[in-house]
Amino acid sequence: MQGWILRWILNIVAIIITSALLAGFEVTLWGAIVGSVFLGVVNAIIRPLLLFLTLPLNILSLGLFTFVINGLMLWLTSVTIQGFDLLSFWWAILSAIVLSILSFIISLLIDERYFGARY
Repeated sequence: MQGWILRWILNIVAIIITSALLAGFEVTLWGAIVGSVFLGVVNAIIRPLLLFLTLPLNILSLGLFTFVINGLMLWLTSVTIQGFDLLSFWWAILSAIVLSILSFIISLLIDERYFGARY
């Protein structure tokens, strides 16, 4: 349970940092908290289905279409959650790229034992 809470808090921080870096992505603290939960649910339910349906396009683009899918998930979150605002779909794609990079960096900096990794 502790690892899940830490991941959630780090995801909120990554969303806030992404919003600070990009002019087309605005988020309130409450929007980041609720948006993080909603984005997690969307990524768990809708994203795998979209990745499967767009598999041929993803293969042709050598995996780059995944950024479009991630942007779509962010855009869906911004349409649904108040205080989680993206100016356009292109800002959603750029925000998804920055958010992916930040999440990768955060996961490198944090000790794996906090994420519940099994040795």
